[in-house]
Formats: sequence, C-alpha cells, structure tokens
Amino acid sequence: MDIAQLQAYGYFIMTVGLAIGLYAYIYHLYSKRKDADGVDYEKYSNMALKDDIADTPVNATSRDKKYRKGIKK
Repeated sequence: MDIAQLQAYGYFIMTVGLAIGLYAYIYHLYSKRKDADGVDYEKYSNMALKDDIADTPVNATSRDKKYRKGIKK
C-alpha cells in the first residue's frame, strides 16, 4: 500500500463520517425543535426578514399585552 492509496481511503472514510455527522445533526435539530423551556426557535427564523416597524412581533410579551389593553404598569 503506497501513500496515495492510504490518502484515498482516508478521504473516503472522512467523507462518509462527515456526511453521517451532518445527517445526525440535521436529525437532532428537527427532532428537538423545542428546548427545555418549551420555546420553539423555528418561529424566530423569519425575524430578520420581517423587521419593519409595522410588523407584528414574533412573540408578544405580557408587557405588550398590557399596553394593548390600555393598562400601563
């Protein structure tokens, strides 16, 4: 076995290993969409696109709800 053949085997093994790692990471992301607090961060993916002042917030907080009703604390 010469060095070129070892490099070819190493390249193949690294490529297969990285592909498996990538698919495992993608599976992990889609199977664990919510974190421990129950927050689904996929809702926040369009935040950069919908950043106009007139757009609705991604997640309304309790303070926002109080201001909508006219109660200011």
